[in-house]
Amino acid sequence: MKYVILLIGIVTAGAQSYGQEKSLREIRRQVQQVIDTSQGNFAVVFKDLKSNNYFSINGEEVFHAASTMKTPVMMEVFKQVNQGKYALSDSVLINNEFNSIVDGSPFSLDSSSDSDPDLYKYIGSKLTLASLLARMIDMSSNLATNTIIKIIGAGNVNNTMVKLGVKNLKVLRGVEDQKAFDLKLNNVTTADDQLILYESLAKGKFINKHSCRQMIEILSKQKHNEIIPAYLPKNVLVAHKTGSITGVEHDGGIIILPNGHRYILVLLSKNLIDEKTGIEALARISKLIYGYVTN
Repeated sequence: MKYVILLIGIVTAGAQSYGQEKSLREIRRQVQQVIDTSQGNFAVVFKDLKSNNYFSINGEEVFHAASTMKTPVMMEVFKQVNQGKYALSDSVLINNEFNSIVDGSPFSLDSSSDSDPDLYKYIGSKLTLASLLARMIDMSSNLATNTIIKIIGAGNVNNTMVKLGVKNLKVLRGVEDQKAFDLKLNNVTTADDQLILYESLAKGKFINKHSCRQMIEILSKQKHNEIIPAYLPKNVLVAHKTGSITGVEHDGGIIILPNGHRYILVLLSKNLIDEKTGIEALARISKLIYGYVTN
């Protein structure tokens, strides 16, 4: 009788595993169908942190990072804070003059093209590093981003990312460095690399668990919610960072269900003819993934 029960258990487990694999293949097929019927180039990477079910579509393709580069910048800040170089309570002088990585020539940002124009009212004043971090992530403030990069150094961000295991994610410069842009010296990323970042945070493996919880809390207050959270229930917590420039719409992060179940989803796009249509396609992919995880 024991042998029969054991055999039944093995068969049942095997059937469940086969069912999960079949279901994963089906959701990947549905995601691919959305991609195939949308104009532009897309990358989608998904990983369920409970079952470890995973798929990557164009995960190694390189994209302009846009504002998704602000997540590794935040991670470098927390690393340097942990090393004792800075404190989140430190006061930082706000100014609007930065230097191009091409020749060191000065440039400034235009408040009208920044998603956080209110920060420009503080030029000449001081804000805490914690406040700038929140603005950089949640409001995607370009002025806060450039101010922070000037403090911590883009090269340090890249060194930390390499140690974390990313292959193609590079933060070369701040935002709106036109001379660098003209020479195609751009911040770049891949969906596979973004997965590494968010998984390290979700599992509490970057620096320490406390720092990871702090960063997840910042990411969860994101104000731009048109993609991953768009069609998800309000009680689902999404700790994420978006990015957009002409023809580009990105979103990636950690999705936390009410029961604590977590998964990572990274959605990248480029060469979009119509950004609104691209956003809608990515939001539908997020909805499909949520349905797969919760069914």
